[in-house]
Amino acid sequence: MKKLWIAVMAFLSLAVVAGCGTGEKSAEAPQGLQPLTIGLMPDTDSVPFLIAQEKGFFAEEGLQVNLQPFRSAMDRDSALQSGNLDGAVSDMLAVAFSRSGGFDVKVTSRTDGSYKLIAGASSGIGDVKELAGQDVAVSRNTIIEYVTDQILTHAQMDSESIHKVIIPQIPTRLEMLQNGKLAAATLPEPMASIAVHNGCRFLTGSDELGINPGVILFTGKAADHKHQEIQAMYRAYNRAVDYLNQTPQDEYIDLVIEKGGFPPAAKEALKLPVYHKAELPKESDVTDCIRWLKEKGLINETYSYKDLVCDLL
Repeated sequence: MKKLWIAVMAFLSLAVVAGCGTGEKSAEAPQGLQPLTIGLMPDTDSVPFLIAQEKGFFAEEGLQVNLQPFRSAMDRDSALQSGNLDGAVSDMLAVAFSRSGGFDVKVTSRTDGSYKLIAGASSGIGDVKELAGQDVAVSRNTIIEYVTDQILTHAQMDSESIHKVIIPQIPTRLEMLQNGKLAAATLPEPMASIAVHNGCRFLTGSDELGINPGVILFTGKAADHKHQEIQAMYRAYNRAVDYLNQTPQDEYIDLVIEKGGFPPAAKEALKLPVYHKAELPKESDVTDCIRWLKEKGLINETYSYKDLVCDLL
């Protein structure tokens, strides 16, 4: 009977750490952690991961993290759904699309990314309303188009007021804007700052609208079976945030440009945000994205905050 009781207690202990957000938060890194593979985009949301890797913060947690760079959200999401990634720097739209397509992903924290609408240097445009009928580059059905539509709504314009030019790859979008082939483009950082540094004009962006749909996500499988690994990752991530906020930028900017795949111009142009330690997204940032997707007929389901967000911090 005593052996049976011990077995039951062992099973219950395992069950506690298996579920989303129900595991005990360990203070110390456990031994024998499984590797994590995480997809990154060429934006400032990825910088804490680069720092945590290069400064050895992941290794000090006993965790191996493989960072995989992507140039477009489509390529990142394909890798995620094909099982090549455990998690990714992503956004609420990608989360909703994955869930709608039957692929389970969980949001585990928000990010500090910024998305900006930038007018071309030779466009003569100085206000959002002047973009009516003009070519504006976005990536279709992504956070970029979402932010663009929110900007138009704020300016009392509709989504059809502009001619959306679909350019999925971020570096290509920046290049075409700088070459005068577009009136404007919506870009993440650091590409937005590079464009402004090279003569383009900032119009407005997600910070000005008070929206932040950027997230870090993990597959449902990783959330269920790599609970301790994700917690160790976030401990290292938070150390990287402290480092970034307390260290002069010139001490690490070369590393960030090299490892992040940023253009050399980012060295002078890049202005990093004040990073926040890992925390869950605001409920409004989740529900507003879901509402936009439903209004555009891109998803049929109405997902709640609890459907998509998982507390593994």
